[in-house]
Amino acid sequence: MFENRQGNNVPQVTFRTRQNHEWVDVTSDELFKGRTVVVFSLPGAFTPTCSSTHVPRYNQLAPAFKAQGVDEIICVSVNDAFVMNEWKAEQHADNITFIPDGNGHFSEGMGMLVDKEELGFGKRSWRYSMLVKDGVVEKMFIEPNKPGDPFEVSDADTMLDYIAPNAEKPKDVTIFTRPGCEFCVRAKGMLHDAGLSFEELVLNRDYTEATLRAVAGQSTVPQVFINGEHIGGSEALEAYMAQAKAA
Repeated sequence: MFENRQGNNVPQVTFRTRQNHEWVDVTSDELFKGRTVVVFSLPGAFTPTCSSTHVPRYNQLAPAFKAQGVDEIICVSVNDAFVMNEWKAEQHADNITFIPDGNGHFSEGMGMLVDKEELGFGKRSWRYSMLVKDGVVEKMFIEPNKPGDPFEVSDADTMLDYIAPNAEKPKDVTIFTRPGCEFCVRAKGMLHDAGLSFEELVLNRDYTEATLRAVAGQSTVPQVFINGEHIGGSEALEAYMAQAKAA
């Protein structure tokens, strides 16, 4: 079993980061002292679960965390600064600070350094998340000690539910568009005006017309989906917005 370090100070280490092509040393005190910070640590950059779910959801929920008084969200991994910077860029995770624990000193101090030699990874961090206030761990969510790479409790939703069970979470919004479509521009404008972040999929770049028919049952754009519900085109989106505003 991994030790739960709730009530303890975070390890005092110096992280070697790269900022604007220069080496910059960042200490634990600089990250945590006098601040409220959410940390999530994972086995490695560019690995499947970390890239597909763990990082994207923390990045998406960052505004909700900030609204609850969280100063910063930090992703820690036993990787070097170059790898962490490239991973952040590839993930477009602008709402998260990526910290390289290259030598594993922070992970070891947290009691979370594990042997991944069977995968050719060497020493890596076990997957966990924690809420740190003024350098003291208030809450830890540690993945169960079982084979593989369990991902059950260190996710962003679990952490946000702990901090603020009734916090409003951003909607999941996707819009199918095509270049030069005035109705697509109108729909995106409505989403922007409503403060809704969205993922845009562009015809012949991200999908084909066959995919649109398969997903939406339509061949015209835009097609908007919100929280799994097919809203439709720009007029349907306008009606949805008016109904939501009146509710």
